[in-house]
Amino acid sequence: MTRPPRRLLTYAAVGAAVLVVGTVAVFAYQSLQVPYQAPTASSPLPALGCTPAPCADLHGYTLWVTSLGVQGGLVTMQIRFRNASDSTHASPEDLQLIDSQRHAAQLVFDAPGCTQWSRHEFSRGATFGPLTACFRPSTTSPPLVLRWSPDFGLVCCQTAIELT
Repeated sequence: MTRPPRRLLTYAAVGAAVLVVGTVAVFAYQSLQVPYQAPTASSPLPALGCTPAPCADLHGYTLWVTSLGVQGGLVTMQIRFRNASDSTHASPEDLQLIDSQRHAAQLVFDAPGCTQWSRHEFSRGATFGPLTACFRPSTTSPPLVLRWSPDFGLVCCQTAIELT
């Protein structure tokens, strides 16, 4: 019986190690996700660690929403961030508006009064905003939910802020 070449055994060992590390990484990422729950028509409750509602706090990174308005298919709101976490920035790509039909809408900047902004770097304890955020959802019927997915490096969290 012949023995397999050492190089083949090395490749097999490296492949097995990559598979194990990848599996652990996937499970770690999934465990950090905040599950999305469908909105209800009740009034918003403040998230743990932040007031006044509507707001959300993820690991010391807080987002507040005020001055919600709906006019002619455009949803506007004032948003403000405080970063006391390991995250390094706020980005428009981190926000989506989920309408009552569960369709996601991205920020728009082409309407009057909407704040044009891009990725903003800021450190622990710093604030950013207020900014006027605007969305054009497929429907403005309640409930509306602001989905926030801030970047924490290799892992990312997500939460939903119910708006009324």
